[in-house]
Amino acid sequence: MYNAPISDMLFVMKELAGLDEIAALPGGEDVTPETVQAVLQECAKLCEEVLAPLNVEGDRNPSRWENGQVHTSPGFADAFRQYVAGGWQGVQHPQEYEGQGLPKLVGTPCVEMLNAANLSFALCPLLSDGAIEALLTAGSEEQKKRFVPKLISGEWTGTMNLTEPQAGSDLAAVRTRAEPQADGSYKLFGTKIFITWGEHDMAENIVHLVLARTPTAPEGVKGISLFIVPKFLVNDDGSPGMRNDVHCVSIEHKLGIKASPTAVLQYGDYGGAVGQLIGEENRGLEYMFIMMNAARFAVGMQGVAISERAYQKAAAYAKERVQSRPVDGSSKAAVTIIHHPDVRRMLSTMRALTEAARALAYVAAGESDRAHRHPDEAVRAQHQARYEYLVPIVKGWSTELAIDVASLGVQVHGGMGFIEETGAAQFYRDARILAIYEGTTAIQANDLIGRKTLRDGGAAAQVLIDEIGQTVAELGTHEGAAFKSMAKHLALGQQALASAVGFVLANAKRDPNAVFAGSVPYLKLAGVVLGGWQMARAMLASQRLMQDDPKFHGAKIATAQCFAVHVLPQAVALEAAIVSANGAEGMLALSEDQF
Repeated sequence: MYNAPISDMLFVMKELAGLDEIAALPGGEDVTPETVQAVLQECAKLCEEVLAPLNVEGDRNPSRWENGQVHTSPGFADAFRQYVAGGWQGVQHPQEYEGQGLPKLVGTPCVEMLNAANLSFALCPLLSDGAIEALLTAGSEEQKKRFVPKLISGEWTGTMNLTEPQAGSDLAAVRTRAEPQADGSYKLFGTKIFITWGEHDMAENIVHLVLARTPTAPEGVKGISLFIVPKFLVNDDGSPGMRNDVHCVSIEHKLGIKASPTAVLQYGDYGGAVGQLIGEENRGLEYMFIMMNAARFAVGMQGVAISERAYQKAAAYAKERVQSRPVDGSSKAAVTIIHHPDVRRMLSTMRALTEAARALAYVAAGESDRAHRHPDEAVRAQHQARYEYLVPIVKGWSTELAIDVASLGVQVHGGMGFIEETGAAQFYRDARILAIYEGTTAIQANDLIGRKTLRDGGAAAQVLIDEIGQTVAELGTHEGAAFKSMAKHLALGQQALASAVGFVLANAKRDPNAVFAGSVPYLKLAGVVLGGWQMARAMLASQRLMQDDPKFHGAKIATAQCFAVHVLPQAVALEAAIVSANGAEGMLALSEDQF
């Protein structure tokens, strides 16, 4: 079972991400408390009743490939029809293209619920969202009118075709070629791998966004262009026409997310796949980054989602599994394992990490809304810088902790967690891909250093560090052990993050190996501290609202205290690993032949 945590979602949206403020911005007229709650409740109904029951079925009966066709897991096609009939693909997209135009902050909990209910299923809408954003930003008016409404309606789905067998994450090595034709179209030839939902039977057309090189393109990433290549060519009236020369030659057999078909697509075996150039030649990677950034945030939400699902599963099991007498002697009979201190430690850690990651992601979504909707250009730029700094952290930190949370979920189950029938193992297997696709954690960490810290001289990071200091000061005005421990550890975390940022700025040119050897610890440090900051803000808000719902707000404070005591102290250790004078030497001391 999956129960959407709507109360926590609404709390974070309102108290931490500033929903009321975002609703007051231009275009937020329909964002009333009643509307937001209704949207979340309806989404929860679909996810709990339709999608979640298919999760195990999809794992046991994955998508299968036969003679170039992919047959999706039982029940998925019908579930997709219900998903698109409800208008869920268009929640965040513009009304002028038949979307609902709601803020990203409102769409984000819907994305979380979708992924928590059924991660494999949710990957299909995720890729469509990215394709829509790329086309809205870089597509021509004709391309937008032809493709975007169909993608928003869910009649068609979208994919992202980046990598190739020889390229991996090095997109400079892309070889797929695009040959210009007399009518202005292009014919594409090449092979693309790891294409999520690249072939399926749930929609009447699939719109592939494909990176390729034209004959005159320069070498490297500066010579990559972006093309629209639909599975079926589109007639003038917008209906699917002839089959295009793009074919699925196989799908991968994976550790997890088994119901999501990961396709190998072959372009041009029968004369060339017809495509349209998006924007200008040789700017494809720039355009694709629009799609990639949308996908990276969404994958971060997958980390939050799978953590929530693993936590719910483990907590339910711990409340019913009877084993051993309590260590404090309070019962002579065996008790449910939730009474044992180490099980409480694991469950509390799972909950604290999940709530911190959710809060940080929702706050980032709010920053995106301000960056797009605020009437003042300078203010928009400030919030865009904050959002861009947070995206690699949301993606990298949330997905890394999802692996830890899912692993703890297996551990809570004990030996039964290693048995597939209990379901805990699926969350662990599914979570493992999250830190890999859409850019590994190292790629996110390199981005956080290179584009998000060095490029602006640490300005965006420093603003956040200063705001953490303000929260520490506010914590100091409250009595009680929970507030004192949070103030102590958050202050140490703030100092650790400031030290790490200073180290990056001071040493990136002088000793890049030293800086980038600590890039992933830097990303994790930022996640721990910024996540702790949101938990501190939640603690303060719950103290203020305690009388409204003592049980809910008491739990929020207790969970924040757990994060302060058991997670935030990691910041000091991570800082030491980053700034140590011998840190890089320690990692690079072994020669190649010693490995």
